[in-house]
Amino acid sequence: MSDGATALPARRVLPPNVEGSLWILASAVTFVTMTTLVKYLGDEYPPHVQNFYRQVASALTVLPLLFRTPMHTLRPKRMPALLLRAATATLGMILMLYSYQALPLAEANALSFTRPLWVTLLAAVVLREVVRINRIAAVTVGFVGVLVILRPEAGEGFGLAQIAALGSALLLAMTVTGVKSLTRDLSTTSLMVWSSILGLMIGLPLALTQWRWPDPADLGLLFAMGALSAANQVLFIKGMAVGDAAALAPVDYSRLVLSLIVGVVVFHEIPHLGIIAGAMLVVASTLYITVSELRARRRERLTAPPVA
Repeated sequence: MSDGATALPARRVLPPNVEGSLWILASAVTFVTMTTLVKYLGDEYPPHVQNFYRQVASALTVLPLLFRTPMHTLRPKRMPALLLRAATATLGMILMLYSYQALPLAEANALSFTRPLWVTLLAAVVLREVVRINRIAAVTVGFVGVLVILRPEAGEGFGLAQIAALGSALLLAMTVTGVKSLTRDLSTTSLMVWSSILGLMIGLPLALTQWRWPDPADLGLLFAMGALSAANQVLFIKGMAVGDAAALAPVDYSRLVLSLIVGVVVFHEIPHLGIIAGAMLVVASTLYITVSELRARRRERLTAPPVA
C-alpha cells in the first residue's frame, strides 16, 4: 500500500447486539462465580465478615480514581444522603450474602430479580413518578411469582433466608432510587469513591462482632469475591453500551440458568418446580417492565423539542 493511501476504518467483527450479549453473558458468569464463592465460604465466614472483605477489595479497585482528582472527588456534598445510601447498600448486601449462603442458588437468584419490581413501586411512592396500569399489572404478576417460589401453602416459604432475599432486593432498589437524585450533584467517580469509603466505615464495626482472620487461601477467595463483583458491573455496563438495551435485557437472566446448573453440579441442590415456575413469572414481569421503560425513554427522546 502506498504512503498516500487512506486507511480503511476497522470493521466490527460482530454485530453490536451479539457483542453486547457476550459482555452481558460474561457479567452473568462473574456474578454466579461470586455467589458460588459466597456459598462455599459461608460456613466459615458470616455475611457481614464476607461483606467487609468484599468492600476492601472494592475500595482498592476505585482507589486509582481518587488519585486523579482527590479534592474534587472528595468534596463533601450531600453527605447525609450519601450516608443513608451507604448504610442501605451495606445492609442490603449483607442480607443478599446471607440469602445466598442459606438458600439454593437458583432460589436466591430468582428472588434477587424482584429488584426491578421494588424500583417500580419506589418510583411511584418516593419519586412520585406516574406508573401506568400495564406496569402495575406486571408488578402484580412478579409478586405472584414470588409467592409461587415461596410456596406458603406448603409451609416452606417466608423463612428468615427468604425474607432476607426480598429485604435485600428492596434495600438495593432503594439505593438505585437514591442514585437518581445524588447524580444531580455528584459525579459518578465521586459517588463510587464515597460509597466505598462509607461502606468500609459502616461495615467494619459489624464485621468486628464476629471477626476472624482468614488464612491466605481464604483471603484470596474473599478478595476474589470483591474483584468479581466489580468485574460484574464493568462487564454489564460495557455490554449495555455496545448493544441495544432492550435486546440485551433478556441475556442477564442467563445467570438464573447458570445458578441452577452450578447449584445442581457443585452443591447438589435439586430445585422444586415452584422455583422454576415462579422464576419464570418474575423474569417475565421484570423483563416487561425493563423493555417498556426503555421504550418510554426512547419515545421521550424522539418527542422532545430540539434544543435551541
